[in-house]
Amino acid sequence: MSFAQPWRNAQWGTPLATVLAMLLALAVFAGSEWTYQRALDSLFSMGGRDNARTAVQTVMRRLLDVETAQRGYLLTGRAQYLAPYTAAETDMAHAISRLREHHRSDPELLGLVDALEQRVLEKASEVSETISLYNEGLHDSWKGLLLTDIGREKMESARRIADVLLLTEERRVAGERADILRILGAGRVGVHALTLLSLLAYIFFLRKNAALQASQLDHARQLQTERDLLEQQVRLRTGELARLNLSLQELRDDERSGLARALHDELGALLTAAKLDLTRLHHALTTPTADVATRLQHLGATLDQGIDMKRRLMESLMPVALHHLGLQAAIEQRALEFEERTGVPVALQLQAGAVADEAARQALFSVVQGALSNIEQHAHATRVDVSLTSTGTEFVLTLADNGQGFAGPAGSASALGLKNLRHRIESLGGRFAVTSVPGEGTRVQARLPASSAERQALGPRATTP
Repeated sequence: MSFAQPWRNAQWGTPLATVLAMLLALAVFAGSEWTYQRALDSLFSMGGRDNARTAVQTVMRRLLDVETAQRGYLLTGRAQYLAPYTAAETDMAHAISRLREHHRSDPELLGLVDALEQRVLEKASEVSETISLYNEGLHDSWKGLLLTDIGREKMESARRIADVLLLTEERRVAGERADILRILGAGRVGVHALTLLSLLAYIFFLRKNAALQASQLDHARQLQTERDLLEQQVRLRTGELARLNLSLQELRDDERSGLARALHDELGALLTAAKLDLTRLHHALTTPTADVATRLQHLGATLDQGIDMKRRLMESLMPVALHHLGLQAAIEQRALEFEERTGVPVALQLQAGAVADEAARQALFSVVQGALSNIEQHAHATRVDVSLTSTGTEFVLTLADNGQGFAGPAGSASALGLKNLRHRIESLGGRFAVTSVPGEGTRVQARLPASSAERQALGPRATTP
């Protein structure tokens, strides 16, 4: 059953609404980006103008230091007064270089920077000349040069140029601030307008979405009804398959038991009769030739092999110990055979009571048999632990090895064998779990209800992957 998707017909999902939403988002992006870039440019420009103002102030401060150093030296004759004069030349050169770089695109202000540099050089030259005359002992000459007011005029001229540069930068900084305020105002108006549009679009969306949600709820109810119907059908089919699997397993066990009885009754009788005839033949031939003796010995060995093969086939089809001595004895015998065949020690911890139900005994023994077979063929383990315990309500069988772990593909023989064991345990209402870590071994655990009545009440479980 298929259902239409109601959201495909919602008005807010039409191409027109999509275009409007994209235009609104584009307007928000463009407006915010324009505001950000304009404000960033103004901030960068203000930063440059602040650097220019600092450079002008550095020139005037250092020029004042030069004049102060000159007068201190002329009055005291101490050389330490000349230290600011020496350092000021480098600082003024760097500051003027920054001013020239800042005003490189403004010829008028660049001319003022050149004039300021000229005044600075003239003032520095006047100071240098005065100090030279003082060092030469021409006191009247340096005093006369100092009294001409040439230095004061150069200083005043430099101060006027600096005031013009500072006033110009201040006016431009004020203009940049006004631009930032206008940009922020425009951005605020734009954000308010876009917010209002977004609110109107949201209200429109809510109204349309209410109808959409009602349609979706109806659609969800229809889907839930169909899902419940499908789940019910799956549960019924799963139960049927599990019961069929249980019936097939029981039929398989009956066939194996019948085949084992046939081997014991018919083939066993034939082999026993042949063995007796061979014994009589030995007694009848008192002095057989060497060739006849060899053939009789070979025939006896062949009959012994046949009898042993018959016994092993019967044991694999229907373990004698399982039916006559119980589950624990059968597990001990199979563990002993595993140790003799592989040399891998098996630690047994069998604490459960007698398992009376035939199906449970066969299922648990099949788990032991299949797990040991997988360990022998794939695990490369050096130790195996087998435990069988009872909690009162269920039997718990656990087999763990320290081998290489189960990491083979899903279609491998070991994976298929474990899947068959899982089917068998879960068909009886039990639980089957395999935990394997590559390099750390594998742990197989099977849990079966203790009573057949409880297994029938639980019913066959759906097999899990």
